[in-house]
Amino acid sequence: MTISPERVPGVEARAGKFPGPSLIPALNAIQARLGWLPREELEELAREVRRPRYEIEGLISFYPHFRTTPPKKVQLSVCHDLSCWLRQGDDRIAEVKAKYGADTDVELVEVSCLGRCDVAPAAAVNEYPAPVSEVDNLVVSARGEGVGHASASRRDEPWPNDPYPAGSGVAERYQSLRAFLAGEISAESIVATLKDSGLRGMGGAGFPTGQKWSLVAAAQPGTVKYAICNADESEPGTFKDRQILADQPHLVIEGLLLGMAVVGAEEGWVFIRHEYGPEEHVLRAEIAALREAGVIGPDACGSGRRLQLDIFVSPGGYILGEETALLECMEGHRGEPRNKPPFPGNYGLHGRPTLINSVETFADVPVILQRGAGWWGEQGIGESVGWKFFAVSGHVRNPGVYCVPMGTTVRELIDTAGGVLDGAEVGAVQPGGASSNFIGPDQLDLRLDFGTLAKAGTMLGSGALVVLAEGTDLLAASTNVLRFFRNESCGKCVPCRVGSTKAHSLLSGVIDSGSTLDEAQRGKILQLEEAMRKTSICGLGQVALGPVVSVLGLDKGGAAARPQPKPEGSKEQPNR
Repeated sequence: MTISPERVPGVEARAGKFPGPSLIPALNAIQARLGWLPREELEELAREVRRPRYEIEGLISFYPHFRTTPPKKVQLSVCHDLSCWLRQGDDRIAEVKAKYGADTDVELVEVSCLGRCDVAPAAAVNEYPAPVSEVDNLVVSARGEGVGHASASRRDEPWPNDPYPAGSGVAERYQSLRAFLAGEISAESIVATLKDSGLRGMGGAGFPTGQKWSLVAAAQPGTVKYAICNADESEPGTFKDRQILADQPHLVIEGLLLGMAVVGAEEGWVFIRHEYGPEEHVLRAEIAALREAGVIGPDACGSGRRLQLDIFVSPGGYILGEETALLECMEGHRGEPRNKPPFPGNYGLHGRPTLINSVETFADVPVILQRGAGWWGEQGIGESVGWKFFAVSGHVRNPGVYCVPMGTTVRELIDTAGGVLDGAEVGAVQPGGASSNFIGPDQLDLRLDFGTLAKAGTMLGSGALVVLAEGTDLLAASTNVLRFFRNESCGKCVPCRVGSTKAHSLLSGVIDSGSTLDEAQRGKILQLEEAMRKTSICGLGQVALGPVVSVLGLDKGGAAARPQPKPEGSKEQPNR
């Protein structure tokens, strides 16, 4: 990777940081080999790369996946976030603690979302993901021969956005990429088709895809550029990208390669969360097959163009879903968001123009190019366009990933997932993941698209619909969400770090005491929300108290939430 010595306005705070290459892959490799990061290994690494050890220690202390003490034989993680909490997660955690809390072989830790909300309450034993109901068997295996490696859950039939037939391989796929590299279609026509299709960023921000590609293509012509697929899906209730990676690695990679070719990048990465080990293996197998077939490499498809792909495994932390924090991580720094502007399209990885899109966004590109912008538009309902993947969890009979026309109503999606458990009525819904405001039962006929949900005071967000049955304590539910944001704050800016802590302390105190918020306490929450929304650096702090405030609105008798706490014109959200 080329490292730019340039400094541009807006990135002065980064001056003096250590240059690359990033040490995170090396630290990941040590921990994968030994299970932790022994001091002597760190000293050897520091000597080898001629970097001070305090720089390495600074990295390790920021990222939650890194360990500086030897692990116990059994590492048992249990999720305590919203989707698991709604499925009696607290009770299951209590049972696990009662059974293994005093076990000297077991290290038991409550963790944030594992991305397995469809099997909630979720757990992992030595990083093997499973429902809590399977923990006992996995613990037995971990004490003995080991748990082995989990396989990705995959379906047999193609999803509606897949233009390739079931069972096809590399030779039959990647048709749009091959056409582009053969000169049969141009970069300009690809951008025009994407613009005409109305495809927007499906990771949360909703920025027009064609416009982003054209901006990066036009930035600093002739210079080194990069492209990244953001697969750091870490928000509670959100697991659609995990399924797309498992079922459609060819579409994600073809979309990424097309993006690289269009903007002029020769190197690209899939940045994936470390909890997605099974899906990482699927991606690595696909990339290996592409190299063997000559689709990628120094002479991609015989075109004379160089296209190289790799996978960058996240060392942990929800904040890395925010694209500039992701870039900081890839450069080998602590994953703290940058002030913007400049945006990554102009000043991204190592100061070079960088195209960043989400898993679902890249996966939709091939079918749009093959079937046309008109076809894509016709797949939506009403004014909406295209297909949309949703992760549905909480109080539904059949939690899972569903691909439905954009513009499907909240009620219709809940029905598709089997309806509410035990025939209960809907009490509230988070339509777009933890960052989105709750809506009430009188808003179930809202269409799931960007504009409609924004007008209703919430957002499409990360495509995660969490259903809460009538009778659920909504203040406790929203406080659970706030705890996640408090724990995942990178701590860089005071409003987010301090505001989330103060608000959570106030709310948890009220809940634990069995009382209700008085007017003074409500006023304090509203003050904190406004301060965090207006002054936090990135989307995490800007949205952290939105779900709580929306619940307070519901509690007052109205289903309409306050406007989604997102600055006007903002393009950036965690979990792009």
